[in-house]
Amino acid sequence: MDKIALLGAGSWGTALSLVLADNGHNVWLWSHRKELAEEINAQKQNLKYLPGIELPDGITASADLEAVLEGARTIIIAVPSKAIREVLGQVREIILEPVTIVHVCKGIEPDSLKRISEIISEEIPGEWLKDLVVLSGPSHAEEVSLRHPTTVTSSSDNLEAAEFVQELFMNQQFRVYTNPDLVGVEIGGALKNVIALAAGITDGLGYGDNAKAALITRGLAEIARLGSVMGGNPLTFSGLTGIGDLIVTCTSVHSRNWRAGNMLGKGHDLEEVLNSMGMVVEGVRTTKAAYQLAEKYKVNMPIAEALYHVLFHQQSPKKAVDSLMGRGKTHEMEDLVNIMENRLQ
Repeated sequence: MDKIALLGAGSWGTALSLVLADNGHNVWLWSHRKELAEEINAQKQNLKYLPGIELPDGITASADLEAVLEGARTIIIAVPSKAIREVLGQVREIILEPVTIVHVCKGIEPDSLKRISEIISEEIPGEWLKDLVVLSGPSHAEEVSLRHPTTVTSSSDNLEAAEFVQELFMNQQFRVYTNPDLVGVEIGGALKNVIALAAGITDGLGYGDNAKAALITRGLAEIARLGSVMGGNPLTFSGLTGIGDLIVTCTSVHSRNWRAGNMLGKGHDLEEVLNSMGMVVEGVRTTKAAYQLAEKYKVNMPIAEALYHVLFHQQSPKKAVDSLMGRGKTHEMEDLVNIMENRLQ
């Protein structure tokens, strides 16, 4: 099998390296911390991010990015979205031939409002970028590493590239579908973290299942509303990278976004929450981008707006929920009509 470079030795990167190794691939896992790479090689575990999970022999960890990339024609990006540009800048200086880049990151860059695939296209010159694919869907690293049944989506503007990645990852426990809607897949994967933060807040406030079900449902409407205006296919948001990813992220204790929101709902301040997590909470950064996108495209996103004021303007979570419940009357089907009209234009 060809060598695969997987950049990012967090929980998700490590879990995906396990899937690839199970499929017989030669995986080189890059960590920006030398001590973590040495620990993975010595212990055959990632004790910080996936304790108790034995890693197959097909995984080699290294902090030497040049060694990791050498001879690899497929590069998988699994670093936090805020580190994407820095890491790609290093990759750009090392690669010597066109590569297929697969990103598994879920975020949108604030201010520039770029999706991850757009950032990659900016940072890697066209002559070095053979294909660009996103792998996304409802998938907790903890469960993937235990080889529990998981289903995700491979998306690219090039169907052959999406199918290549499908073949790369697919096995009895890890099922991969293809979807040509790159915009919709990325928007769904990024914005579900925003709604998961809000769902955690309602749980932290003790508001129960009724409130969370309403939040998930109306949150999906916001995601589809913005995503369709940006060019996504409305059907994508009813699939794995839409409602599927939204459900798992809003309802599971594995979800760091839900956990962060839960702490906020219980009265902890944002800095305290982020310091206690030990891992990146992508939804915080994406909430700012979602708020900016809603303004740019003039899309009504009351949940994202309320969360933005909680995170960045110290509004109390209870007041934010009360403001959502006190909004004026509207029609539930209005969203569907507007989305379909946007699609037809």
